[in-house]
Amino acid sequence: MRTDFHNPARRALKNPLTTLVLLLFAVFFVLPVLWLVLAATKTDDQLVHSNPLSFGSFHALRANWNTLTGYQGDTFFLWLRNSALYTFLALAITLVVAIPAGYALALTEFRGRHTLLVATLVVMLMPSATLVVPLFLEMNAVHLIGSMWSVILPYSFYPFGVYLAYIYFSTAIPRSLLEAARLDGCSEFGTFRRVALPLATPVVALVGFFSFVANWTNYFLPYVLLPQSDQFPVQVGLGTLLNDVPQFNPTVGSLAVQRPELALATLLAIVPVLVVFLLSQRFLVAGMLAGATKD
Repeated sequence: MRTDFHNPARRALKNPLTTLVLLLFAVFFVLPVLWLVLAATKTDDQLVHSNPLSFGSFHALRANWNTLTGYQGDTFFLWLRNSALYTFLALAITLVVAIPAGYALALTEFRGRHTLLVATLVVMLMPSATLVVPLFLEMNAVHLIGSMWSVILPYSFYPFGVYLAYIYFSTAIPRSLLEAARLDGCSEFGTFRRVALPLATPVVALVGFFSFVANWTNYFLPYVLLPQSDQFPVQVGLGTLLNDVPQFNPTVGSLAVQRPELALATLLAIVPVLVVFLLSQRFLVAGMLAGATKD
């Protein structure tokens, strides 16, 4: 016999406070996203004068698409390609560095281990904007300003990923299993590669997802380090489009962009993050729950 005791979701919805909180979340998070999706289907006049949550037309959506894709040639797609290039190269370096670093901090003993862990925590807690000026000075000292590596290398520095890997290997990998591998003659690297790494798929996915989102959505660093429009990632490109909207910048010239086209560009910019999340959500849940229980 099924009762409310066996259905906590149904019991929660019967609580007026829970229902109110969910409604507030819907107002503040769901409605803006719905408005953004519908805004891309309207003309600028419809966006201002029609119902905010009404659908425009497929004709207007097609016209907005044609205008956006024709903006300075194929500049918008160039920005998307730049974002993909910077993000995935940095992601590859992050995984190669952060996962072994977290393993070393969690399961090996060496001089300076505690200091490195404290330094990782301190840097992880610092707002990313505070590091932009030091990073600019470093990139300028090695003459990388204006190259894609001036963005990729700082993107690859991801202390939060090191800390996630450290927590995972500290709590979710049985030390007896690693000791057995060492007794069988595995080196430390062999133990990591043959035993620990195959068990670390959830945390690899977790670090990869958070690194991807952080890199894809980063605006300030590439804005400072990349001087040319054809080098911009899509987040900086959206700022350029915003500057070309007449309602926000009355001095704009012939490259005017209307607000529905800006809404469409914003949707296209967040689609990769949504796709990556949908493809990796099973591993994300496993990674976030790893270490929550012990045998």
